[in-house]
Parts: sequence; structure tokens; C-alpha cells
Amino acid sequence: MIKPSVGPIIGHTTAHHSRLFLRAIYSGAPLTFGGIRHRRAGEQTWSQGAFVLLDKQHDMSGIVVLKGLEAATRYEYQAGWFTTADRSETVDTVHDLPLRWPEPVYTFKTCSNNKTRPRAYIIGSCRYLRMTLGIPSAPERGDGIFAAINALVRNPETPVDGMLMVGDQVYVDDLNIVAPDREYKDILQKYQTAFSQPHIRQLMAHVPTYMILDDHEIEDNWPAKASSNDQSLFNNAIRAYELYQCSHSPAHALLPSGQLDRNIPHYWYQFAHGDIEWFVLDTRTRRTLSKEDRRMLDSEQEHALLDWLITSSARVKLVVTSVMFYPDRRNDGGDAWKSFPAQRERILETIRSHTIKNVIFIAGDVHGSMTSQLTHSDDPDFRVHTIVSSPLCNSKLLPYAKADSFILDRPLASLGHGSYNQELTSNVISQDNFARISIDTEHIRVDYYDKYSTLLQSVNIVLQ
Repeated sequence: MIKPSVGPIIGHTTAHHSRLFLRAIYSGAPLTFGGIRHRRAGEQTWSQGAFVLLDKQHDMSGIVVLKGLEAATRYEYQAGWFTTADRSETVDTVHDLPLRWPEPVYTFKTCSNNKTRPRAYIIGSCRYLRMTLGIPSAPERGDGIFAAINALVRNPETPVDGMLMVGDQVYVDDLNIVAPDREYKDILQKYQTAFSQPHIRQLMAHVPTYMILDDHEIEDNWPAKASSNDQSLFNNAIRAYELYQCSHSPAHALLPSGQLDRNIPHYWYQFAHGDIEWFVLDTRTRRTLSKEDRRMLDSEQEHALLDWLITSSARVKLVVTSVMFYPDRRNDGGDAWKSFPAQRERILETIRSHTIKNVIFIAGDVHGSMTSQLTHSDDPDFRVHTIVSSPLCNSKLLPYAKADSFILDRPLASLGHGSYNQELTSNVISQDNFARISIDTEHIRVDYYDKYSTLLQSVNIVLQ
């Protein structure tokens, strides 16, 4: 067997199953299979391999689902792929072949069933990796910060339960004016290169990783700048996104057979770790830009979000929105929530009118990191927080956000329900960085680090 050309990537992981992405290289052979075998850490005997058929239609990539796992248990695993000329082989027969597995041994840990156990996550967004004519330019810049994240997650004093990559994992449009990538093969190459750099590859092989797209997975400020010629670009970008980011996420339902449903009804999804729940929004592909009914989220997604906010019994509710919910930027080109005030207020009024506590918005996008809180002029019990982490790696062509980039001297635009008042609860970090958030019964601690693992800032959010 041969090591994956991309991956393995640990995706959605629960107490009893995990989804793993891997990719082979097309060789012209009749059949190509990818496989994973695993064992509890410290044991000697490997499981029977679990396999998936890989084909060109899916860029030689696939998802292996490991089932029947034990909660709060560390597992070791190996991953690889091979070809065969025997067309009669299937995923149910190839485990009988005398396979020689690649040497690397990776590890991951399943979720705990202890509802109140503290949890911790890495948050990051906007990882710029410039490519010219298919070749990455100074790839160590785009990959270096993941070495710092690896050092943190390996430290027994700072473990993590997962990583949230909340937008712009790749820049399809990194040379949008000179030579934009629009063809499917070129966009696939961006993903293959970005996700196979050594430090991010090591990180995603060991830490359950959850992703959602933002505009640069398609085109800057999508869909506001879309033209009549961009439908092909969108189709190609979304096909690649589905393969490399969505495929291992909870957006795919797990069928009773233990396999994943390949149909994707939508890109937004939910998952839970004990009494902490996440709702990851798709703020890009379901927008309505008409003046009559401007929506960041389509009506189905908005209804699902509001229903979850009202009915979920989770102690902490984390809402991921790749574009920042608030505070508003002074110049956002009509791209962020400021330009969708009616829908934003419906969400806020739902939180306020139902007295929903401990709602935290997680965001990226703005190339600056900060925490802030929102209060209400007529409701002293209302309080909502946001945690922003951006960028993992900035382009030299793009500025970092600063405190004066945001509108902080007046309330959010309101539709007559009192005023929502915003204030920063941290400094604005204007350099490459990532966040580690740790959640216990009383607090959320937000620690921001730079690419050298230096702690830049710590913020404590008191839970209600």
C-alpha cells in the first residue's frame, strides 16, 4: 500500500464513530482502494481494514467510516491505498489480501460521554497559500502557523477536542485579476497542495477537523460580484469544496448501514460535544440579494437555526458564521451582516425574547482577531458574545484589521426593538494568529497565539 497523497484527515468524530478522508493518485489501474486500520492505543492487534473504492469522479478521494468505537478512547491508525487489476474485488473482499500498510501511525481520540467535561477547540480562518502556475510560492509561510498549533495540541496541558476552520481554507481567487483559477483541475490542485503541506497535514491527521466555506473558496465577496460568466466557476469550486471540506463533515448523514449518504441537502450542519452544541452556518451559497428580502441565510437555514436556538437544551451554543456577525466593519462592501439587518435582528430578537443564554458567535474573515459583546438598551439580562479568529496566514497584498476598522461608537442598526450596543472585550490582534478556546462550567477562556506559539492575549468570558 502507498501513503495517501492527501490526508488522512480526521473529520467528524463522535463517541462511537469517526470519518477519515484520504486521497490516492490515479494510475490507470482498473480499481483503486483506500483503507484504514485501527486499534486502541497500546494494543498490538490491528482491526480488519475498512476500505473505500476511489475513482476519478471524486478526484481519487474517499471517506472511510470507522464504526463501533469506544467513548473517550485514544486510537492508533494507519492509512493507505493500492490498485488491483482484479475487477471482482470489492471493499468487502480486499481485506483478505496480504496488504503491507504504510509505516506512519496516527492517533485520534473519540468524544467523551461526560456531558459536563471541559472541552477545548482550535479556531482559525483565512489561510493564504499563493500559487502561480500550479506551484506554491513560499509554502512555508502558509503552513508555518500549523507547526505552532501542532505544538499546542501535543502539550498535555493544552489538549483539544477539535479544530474549527471557519472559512477561506483555500484562496481559489488568489490571482483574481491576473490569472484566476476557474477550471476544475486547477481548483483541485489548490486543495491538493494546500492540504498536503507538512504541518497542516500532521495536524489534520490527529485532530478532528470541521470546516465551512467563505467567499475565497469561490470568489471574493461571492455572490455580490458574480457575473453571468461565473456559473461554471461556481460549479467547479463547489465540486472541489464538497470533496475536500464537506465530505468528512456532519453535513453528510450517517446511514443505518454505517456508510455516509453521498447526497448533500445543504452545507450547514450541527454537532454536539456533551452539553456544548455547534451550529455551523453556510453564509455564502444560500444568499438572497434582492432589495425586497435580503437574506444571508435562506429561509430553511434560518428556520433551522432559530428552532435550534429555542429548543436545544445545550448549556453553551456556538454559532459559526464565516462572516462576522458583529461588530460591523466601516467598509465591508455590502458583504457582511450589516447589509442584512432584518435577518440579523430576527436572530437577535429570538435570542432575547426567549431569554437564551450563552450564545457565542464564532467568525473569521476580517484579518483581525478579537472578542466582543452585545448588550441591549432595554434588557439588562441580554448578552451575546463573539469570538473572531483571523487570519492564519495573510497575503502581503491584504491589510490587517485594526480597532478603527469597526463601528464601535454607535449601536447596531435596529428595526425598532431598542438598541443593540456593541463593545470590544479584547484588543484587536493585527497579525497572523489562531485561537484556542476552552469551555468549562463557568467560563470560556480564549487564548490567541502567533505563529511562534507565543501567547498574544487571553480573554475570559463568564457564562450565565
